[in-house]
Amino acid sequence: RIKMQENENKENINFEEKILKSKEVLEKLTKSDITLSDSLKLYNEGLKELELAQKLLEEARLVFTTQNKS
Repeated sequence: RIKMQENENKENINFEEKILKSKEVLEKLTKSDITLSDSLKLYNEGLKELELAQKLLEEARLVFTTQNKS
């Protein structure tokens, strides 16, 4: 049970980190001096971070649902 809680805490931190990273990318994308090439790189980076955050959220939901059924 303790190991599961540690994993949940780690996933929460990773999820929060992914969201914060995505916000940072968004802030960079809104700057007017960004090149098209850089904006494409940042856009793809942001999408990757959000996809990973979504995956973490789905995994946490699965763990929560499984625990509630027990």
